[in-house]
Amino acid sequence: MAIDAPTQDNFVVTDGADRFAVVRPWQRPGADGSDVQAISQLTLDSRGRVFVLQRTAPALRIYAPDGTLERSFHHPLLTSGHGLHVDVQDRLWVATYDAHQVLAFDAGLQLVQALGTHNLPSWERPFNHPTGVHVTPQGHIFVSDGYGNARIHHFAPDGSLLHSWGRPGRAPGEFNTPHAVWVLPDGRVLCADRDNDRIQVFDGTGTLLAIWDGLVRPMALWAPADGRTVYVTEQVPRIARLDTRHGQVLGRARAFGIYAHGLAGDAAGNLYVAEQGTASLVAQYRKLPSVDQGQPLAET
Repeated sequence: MAIDAPTQDNFVVTDGADRFAVVRPWQRPGADGSDVQAISQLTLDSRGRVFVLQRTAPALRIYAPDGTLERSFHHPLLTSGHGLHVDVQDRLWVATYDAHQVLAFDAGLQLVQALGTHNLPSWERPFNHPTGVHVTPQGHIFVSDGYGNARIHHFAPDGSLLHSWGRPGRAPGEFNTPHAVWVLPDGRVLCADRDNDRIQVFDGTGTLLAIWDGLVRPMALWAPADGRTVYVTEQVPRIARLDTRHGQVLGRARAFGIYAHGLAGDAAGNLYVAEQGTASLVAQYRKLPSVDQGQPLAET
């Protein structure tokens, strides 16, 4: 039988449980011919739109679920975006690593909250080149801080600082570039301790609960809603899938570009990766139907 020519799905990979068709680039150029520049992170809102955070203006490019550019957005304070998260109210949270702030925009992209002072870094206090932000359904804000500091900060919904922990080093509870943060449904706080090649697990007050080793420069974190597993991008580059009970690596998938710097997913199990390389792009890991691994695939 004839074999079909390759499609836009350039590769098929597996993470040990699921197979994904890798579509890269997933995003389409804008009507003016513009495309993404250096990407830091991406995230999805409740409508399935993909927000892509760039390190140059315009800071945000917003794509429909089919990869069509809906709009670009910029704000004077968005001078160096690094971390990005959408909360349950569709507010967009941005960590600006060289401007030393965490900014919140409502669903209409109006600035509604700012933590830290623009261009005013602080040693061991918020912020000194923050890298990541995650907001719980209850509105608590966690920030990895980051390139200058080596700390995690926990804020109340009103922006008041509740807890800070961490210092430079390799000992348990210390950090060497805390690059991303994620809070699981049970309240455990995961930090990608990048240059220590591990994820550290804390409670909301900073008590160390576990250390998950066996990673190579973990960059970004994303967990499905049930919180049973977490996906981690590594600088190898690859995407690891971990069991959140004990931090066991359950599988790994090939990633592309030089760095798989940013990571997000949707309810259907598709993953989106912000690639950094000679040219930045968004790669979609489109989840494929399950097959019986014990049987040969039918010829097409």
